Amino acid sequence: MNPEIKLREHQLNAVAHQLYGGNTLLAHVVGAGKTYEMIAAAMEGKRLGLCQKSLFAVPNHLTEQWASEFLRLYPSANILVTTKKDFEKRNRKKFCARIATGDYDAIIMGHSQFEKIPVSLERQKRLIQEQIWEIENGLEELKDSGAEQFTIKQLERTKKGLEARLKRLNDNSRKDDVVTFEQLGVDRLFVDEAHNYKNLFLYTKMRNVAGLSTTDAQKSSDMFLKCRYLDEITHSRGVVFATGTPVSNSMTELYTMMRYLQYETLKERNLVHFDCWASTFGETVTAIELAPEGTGYRARTRFARFYNLPELMLLFKEAADIKTADQLNLPTPKAVYHNEVAQPSEIQKEMVKKLSERAAAVHSGNIDPHLDNMLKITSDGRKLGLDQRVINPMLPDNPGSKVNMCVNNVFRFWHDGQDKKLTQLVFCDISTPKGHAAAKEERAVRAGGKLAGGTELHALQDATPEANAPEAFSVYSDIRDKLIARGVPAGEIAFIHDADTEVKKKELFAKVRAGQVRVLIGSTAKMGAGMNVQDLLIASHDLDCPWRPGDLEQRSGRIIRQYNTNPEGHIFRYVTEGTFDSYLWQTVENKQKFISQIMTSKSPVRSCEDIDETALSYAEIKALCAGDERIKEKMDLDMDVAKLKLMKANHQSQQFRLEDNLLKYFPEEIERNKGFIKGLETDMATLEAHPHPKDGFSGMVVRGDSLTDKDNAGAAILEACKEVKGLEPMEIGSYRGFTMSLSVEGFGQDFILTLKGQMTHRVTLGKDARGNLIRIDNALSDMPKRLQNVHAQLDNLHSQMDAAKAEIGKSFPQEAELAQKSARLAELNALLDIDSRAPAQRQASEVLEKSERPSVLEGLKTPCVCGTGRKPKHELTR
Repeated sequence: MNPEIKLREHQLNAVAHQLYGGNTLLAHVVGAGKTYEMIAAAMEGKRLGLCQKSLFAVPNHLTEQWASEFLRLYPSANILVTTKKDFEKRNRKKFCARIATGDYDAIIMGHSQFEKIPVSLERQKRLIQEQIWEIENGLEELKDSGAEQFTIKQLERTKKGLEARLKRLNDNSRKDDVVTFEQLGVDRLFVDEAHNYKNLFLYTKMRNVAGLSTTDAQKSSDMFLKCRYLDEITHSRGVVFATGTPVSNSMTELYTMMRYLQYETLKERNLVHFDCWASTFGETVTAIELAPEGTGYRARTRFARFYNLPELMLLFKEAADIKTADQLNLPTPKAVYHNEVAQPSEIQKEMVKKLSERAAAVHSGNIDPHLDNMLKITSDGRKLGLDQRVINPMLPDNPGSKVNMCVNNVFRFWHDGQDKKLTQLVFCDISTPKGHAAAKEERAVRAGGKLAGGTELHALQDATPEANAPEAFSVYSDIRDKLIARGVPAGEIAFIHDADTEVKKKELFAKVRAGQVRVLIGSTAKMGAGMNVQDLLIASHDLDCPWRPGDLEQRSGRIIRQYNTNPEGHIFRYVTEGTFDSYLWQTVENKQKFISQIMTSKSPVRSCEDIDETALSYAEIKALCAGDERIKEKMDLDMDVAKLKLMKANHQSQQFRLEDNLLKYFPEEIERNKGFIKGLETDMATLEAHPHPKDGFSGMVVRGDSLTDKDNAGAAILEACKEVKGLEPMEIGSYRGFTMSLSVEGFGQDFILTLKGQMTHRVTLGKDARGNLIRIDNALSDMPKRLQNVHAQLDNLHSQMDAAKAEIGKSFPQEAELAQKSARLAELNALLDIDSRAPAQRQASEVLEKSERPSVLEGLKTPCVCGTGRKPKHELTR
């Protein structure tokens, strides 16, 4: 390794985890140095003979950067780096043959190239057949338990799709007879930005649960097959995933990561099926949330509470090497957050009302989905929250809009940082320039979540006519034109979308690092993971809110990063009050609640909900958007109650530990130490009864011979060492009233002589005969010192026991505050639910209440199942 590069302690530990552990997930915070960790593990693994050929699958645009980093760390490494031409159809077979026959330290290729190397047909068929069997078992369970017909039909549809795939594989007469993944000779796989493979097939009997996705991506199935193959040939030691955001969207991603890396572990514990895993560690919770249109509230069921967290984290951390920012203490700039709240214009307020009316109409089913649906409403709501001109370019430019607030802040930092040529980033995933291919590429990022009712954004995005229409107004161009009008040179402002090749990107990033381009505007997809331009960055601006917390972390990771020369990094987040922004921040908050319970340096409690500062800061932004003071109070109480509950859980855990210590640990340890004292005193008496004669040697019995000469006794002990055959201690004689035994430790390197009386006294022998006798006498003469140490330990145990008795039974000191705040929070939740129910919900309640007349209900004997005393709705209708 390059002697000029010194790995940090956490990096060395991560390398050790990869070498000595099984499959590994490097879940380190963005910018922690995962690249060097993987490279070092690959090279050290080959040096030690743990692997022969490593393959690195990295994002397409980072292959050259990875190659240069590899050679910087190991200048003499023999690596093979792929290009686009290598995987064209005419070159693919030849290139795969080079991989299979070459003796490379590592092969580096892009994700899309990695996906083009197929797994053998037999393995593909086997996986699909196993999935079909799983679904058949699930269908039997559903039918036996009398499940809803909808759920059964949904699983049957999935089964038919898999059977069709299996049939195509059986009928396929492959023309392109390429080298398969198994034939490459790869025995270690490293996957960078592994969160790109999160959409792995799973089946579940649950339905209508937000954040639960059962979509399948071909690249994820392909990755799963390759991981299972490597598990077979390496005994689950051949796969390393690396990502700063291993759980970026929903709880299924944690389960998916465990399936990739810990399949055998899940199998041993009967947790392979998602429903088994979810029932062990999670619970669905129904809570009141802001409706998507931003004006009302609704009940929503989602995974938000998790149980058995210590066991889950213990299981997960067998593979996951989790390092958070507070653990690493990296030399990064201090993050300074600014929440900029823009007041909506009168036009925006009217448009929000229209959105609410449209949403109510869609929910009631009175609108043809082709004319209007939640996808269109969501799209319009996001645009409206950004700038009203995105909806209609003819609308006036609101001076107080968040776009204009952003322009003011960008110009201020540009002006103040002219001497040092300080740079800034502006992130915006909506209204990308020119609106052609670039906009199409960003839609996948904007569609990371689900809409109300469980509609998949990314499944419907391309079906919307507006999605492919060119944007007449671009926020990007508006920001640039306004900055130029204020005096910023046009050459110092750039769009990431203009750098459409690897060469252009490299040049652009170099200009930003040098301060030639001082304002770079782009989207999360193009300026997120892998972009290193932090050298002079002073500020980053989030104009819109993405769907995933991981995207926000990737954005902030561009500026809060090592080698940024500024002591502080300013992160601005812009929101428009009373618009769709509030729903977006709520969505991110709910996702972050789960993620933060997993990606934490704190020891997890038995069960928990909202315990993370990050999630609570998102909640604060949501409150600023909503504009209702009661919501702001509710969010503050949410924060306080969550902290108090965590403190109470820690207090209770401490009380339980004290009880256990008083009942078991302290009594056992005290008795054990009393036994030591008695034994040492007995052995000291034995020693006194067998003293050395003055200026002489008391004699020693070795292998039945009584030896009175020191040299002979020492030589006899060395001879006895040659006769030790097994690991068990071998008795060889006696000395001064103690029985002597010999054993071998330390892989045969150390001979240990044990003198046994009431206690055991160990001596590590050397090669000098007379020196060994001195060592034996020194060990025996150390008994008074050992006795003194045991007495001190006993006193310490008694003082600890007294302190524990004083602490036991103390109540949680902030119990009254917790009860008061919990009561007020429950009151607020009830008020917000009652006062702000959606029109359709109120209408349904009114119909139900009017229907509850004796004449209508007379004769219906169906028991109430909802806890309200009312009859089920279907019975009333009948």
